Amino acid sequence: MMKRLGDAELEIMLAVWGAGGPVQSGYIHQQLRGSRDWALPAVITAMNRLVEKGFLSCEKRGRSNWYRAEVTEGAYKAAEGRGLIDRLYGSSFTGMVASLYDGRAIGQEDLTELREYLDKLEGK
Repeated sequence: MMKRLGDAELEIMLAVWGAGGPVQSGYIHQQLRGSRDWALPAVITAMNRLVEKGFLSCEKRGRSNWYRAEVTEGAYKAAEGRGLIDRLYGSSFTGMVASLYDGRAIGQEDLTELREYLDKLEGK
């Protein structure tokens, strides 16, 4: 089972995934400005924790560390989505959609979009 990311870790991973390739901690520090105004050492510490958790790998190039995602964004989102459905809705996707609709978190337009997507998947 894949470990869950905290909010700050997720922000770092979203920045790494968005970069599309290996990045240095300074790049992530820059990407987090405005949402998380961390000092660079705090970013480095968080990134090293993500290495320990297996989400990132770190390669030393000269005097610089380059970080690369070891878990894809799609794989993480799929695992988190499945976990959310399992934990909150007893593994029922229909229950989740019904709850969101009943709570007005999604509307008829969202259901139409979902229906069109499912029809496309089924080749209709």
